[in-house]
Amino acid sequence: MANISASLVKELRDKTGAGMMDCKAALADTSGDVEAAVDWLRKKGLAKAAKKAGRIAAEGLIGLALAPKKGAVVEVNSETDFVARNDLFQGLVRMIAQVALDVGADVERIKAAKVGDATVADALSSAIATIGENMTLRRAAELSVAQGVVASYVHNSVTEGLGKIGVLVALKSTGKDDELMALGRLVAMQVAASNPQAIDASGLDPAVIARERVVIADKARAQGKAEKVIDKIVESGLKTYYKEVCLLDQPYIHDPSKSVSQALKEAEKKLGAAVEVTGFKRYALGEGIDRKDSDFAADVAAAAGQG
Repeated sequence: MANISASLVKELRDKTGAGMMDCKAALADTSGDVEAAVDWLRKKGLAKAAKKAGRIAAEGLIGLALAPKKGAVVEVNSETDFVARNDLFQGLVRMIAQVALDVGADVERIKAAKVGDATVADALSSAIATIGENMTLRRAAELSVAQGVVASYVHNSVTEGLGKIGVLVALKSTGKDDELMALGRLVAMQVAASNPQAIDASGLDPAVIARERVVIADKARAQGKAEKVIDKIVESGLKTYYKEVCLLDQPYIHDPSKSVSQALKEAEKKLGAAVEVTGFKRYALGEGIDRKDSDFAADVAAAAGQG
């Protein structure tokens, strides 16, 4: 067995970010060959990543990337909120968002994309091995406009373009880009706060509207309303419903005395050009993930080898 010096272990650790004992084992197994030890650790790192893949990753970060007339948003999950404050993880999410901006929103295509000599999937596996938590690229989305801007807003931001809620808003307009970006940010803040389901009623699932009609009508009948007024009650109820779920009908959070649609009309006068919201994307970290209940005492005992 080769004599493994402390300096050699440190060199390998600096190269790979792996633990000291892992580095020592890798060097011992490769007779002190650092490059061979790097490969040895990469293989072991991938094996470790596979073992961690079954653990729920519901924390992490939402990442945004913008370019002229387009934007991308991604969700990259980790197991703990602590990792979201890790510089390596933040850099990984920022890189993935940029790749999504370049190659599109298909998750498998993003994972297969090359960054330097490695793929995004390789970078994820390497980060899992280094940080020691399961991580997943859960989803991605993109928006673009032929004329206008794609603006963004990040809520609970930990650093530029990274946070807990990320929003993209596409504005079609011939107005000045800087003024449109400022307006788009305000609309994106609206989306972050109010979580609309569609731009307007035409974007809602017809089945959802039909179900809402039934609910409003049945409620009116239960209150003893006459059949001849049910239709009017339903139409009035739908208008109230649209104010809750349709972006343009919602009260404008920056001035609740007007709707978002009215606010945009006022903005058009200042811009000297028509403005149309053509799309939005809103990602909230961990939404829809089924988080398992955890027995903290059992987890601690298991970690200590007592479970």
